[in-house]
Amino acid sequence: MALAVSGGADSVALAWLMHELEASGEGAFSLAGVVHVNHGLRGAESDRDEAFVRALGERLGLTVDVARRDVTADARAAHRSVEATARDARDACFREGAARLDASSVATAHTADDQAETVLLRLLRGSGARGAGGIRPRRGLLIRPLLDVRRAVLRADLIGRGEPWCEDSSNADRSIPRNAIRHDLLPAIERLAPGGVAALTRFAALARDDEAALQAAAIEVAPKIVSLDGDAVRLRRASLAGLSPAVARRVVRGAIERVSLAGVAARHIDAIRALATADTSKGHIDLPGAAADFTPEEVVLTRAVSRRRRAEGGFDRPLAVPGAVEVPEAGVRVVAEVVDRGASNGLPNGRGRVAAVQGEACQGGLRVRSRRPGDRLRPLGAPGRRKVQDVLVDRKVPQRERDRVPIVVDDTGRIVWVAGHALAEEFRVTRPESGVVFLKIIDL
Repeated sequence: MALAVSGGADSVALAWLMHELEASGEGAFSLAGVVHVNHGLRGAESDRDEAFVRALGERLGLTVDVARRDVTADARAAHRSVEATARDARDACFREGAARLDASSVATAHTADDQAETVLLRLLRGSGARGAGGIRPRRGLLIRPLLDVRRAVLRADLIGRGEPWCEDSSNADRSIPRNAIRHDLLPAIERLAPGGVAALTRFAALARDDEAALQAAAIEVAPKIVSLDGDAVRLRRASLAGLSPAVARRVVRGAIERVSLAGVAARHIDAIRALATADTSKGHIDLPGAAADFTPEEVVLTRAVSRRRRAEGGFDRPLAVPGAVEVPEAGVRVVAEVVDRGASNGLPNGRGRVAAVQGEACQGGLRVRSRRPGDRLRPLGAPGRRKVQDVLVDRKVPQRERDRVPIVVDDTGRIVWVAGHALAEEFRVTRPESGVVFLKIIDL
């Protein structure tokens, strides 16, 4: 197990508690180390936190894996919010850090207060049972052992130990909704209804149970309603109309998620349900990353590339070496791994999910973007340069899928790899003793 430690009170308390539990032998786990992410968002304060965590790890006898990200630059390049970019970067760094530490899980210091804040935020945004379930005790690699513990209890524990922690100055900014809930709304709730935070955490647990039961019901009936037709997903309108609203919403959500990972809101799901049950025989709804077309018998869902995305040139995100970046538009994660290879023969040629690249070519960093007009490369072993468009045609990539193929480029903009289809000749491994980078695509 690895510990995610930011330097704040909650994560520092987590580190000490898990360290003691491991030493007692009662925890049935071993600590592989500490993962720390420096987002670079608070300048000297971020560097202070990193130095504090390094020193804490040394005191605890734990290896500290530090990942640095320029989240502001990444958010600007990806046309996303800093908050969302930081969240994704943090999750990616946890995965990468766990891999380097050979840890099977990463424990985070989310508390009952964090749970209550999350539930309130989602309820105020109109969430249903899925969102009201709040923070899951376990999600993939991440575990939350302190989810039933109050923040004040952890701080009291640190004070009793005489252990310091770092304060994040941004936590005082009430213009951030979560901070406003933390400093204003939760204290008011506790005054009006003592034990309100505990009640909210119980509500989240009940909502998760309800969501699990409803999702199971949706999974059971979906095969009778949903069918795949190539890259399209079809739903039988009459069968969908016969479902309860709660189950129907989950069937529709699951169908949309088969064609788009762009994120779907409740209003999109209800719009499809409303039109599917209406008397009209035809209709069309634009969705994030997808489109819904209605025939008299069916709802047909297909992927779509929005005009805005085309105008902005598609996706374009930095890829650290080593590192990884998620490309939800393509439904994949692109990973760059530095490997030690003694020979250049037998290396993956890029016409699949892995490509081997000469290490020096990646020293300036890489980017992962969608294709652009005029894109060309010299495919591995080819006599000359070719249009990426022609490569994709030869590889029998459907036209509607071509804008979703990740293109890996170097710091000068030269195409390194048309992911899954063609490695550029000038980036092939000729000197393995100088270092090799494996580029991989992994389904999300």
